Amino acid sequence: MIRYKTYLIFGAPGSGKGTQGQTLGTLPGFYHCACGDVFRSLDTRTELGQSFLYFSSRGELVPDEITIELWHERIAACVRANQFKPEFDALVLDGIPRNIRQAEIMQGIIDVRKVFHLACPDREALVRRLQQRALKDNRLDDANQETIRARLNIFDELSRPLLEFYGKDLIQTIDATQSPVKVLGEIIKTISGGD
Repeated sequence: MIRYKTYLIFGAPGSGKGTQGQTLGTLPGFYHCACGDVFRSLDTRTELGQSFLYFSSRGELVPDEITIELWHERIAACVRANQFKPEFDALVLDGIPRNIRQAEIMQGIIDVRKVFHLACPDREALVRRLQQRALKDNRLDDANQETIRARLNIFDELSRPLLEFYGKDLIQTIDATQSPVKVLGEIIKTISGGD
């Protein structure tokens, strides 16, 4: 089985991962897949979809194995539909892997070339960004400061250790407080110079 050439967009909620992933995905030679899209497009009539519903409907975290199986199934469907052509396209991921266990499971599937860490040490800036996004997208439950801070704490606890997992050589830290165009420019410069 071939391992997909992959770039990870990594960062706390509100750091701009989705924006950068979506933008890169519009460029020739890149295919973007956000973890959230996988869950939103889930067919709940399948056995895997039912497993996902079982946990999520109880407010429980979906086990990592099921999460990765769902993601892998979606990627395989995109390959079959000729949307993602692994022989030509690099895979751009945001929101997955979310923790070290998921990264371990995915090692046989993806060949991570670079992890773009969109860093924003100013927590208050992230809180403001998330509140603005929640209001803009009419997701008022996400505008609550307690909810936002809880999400940031979960990121620190579960996701931040991925930086150590992938190691210094694969990580490029980018200041997420810059304009999205500048962030994108840094990503593209690294990719075009690094291959």
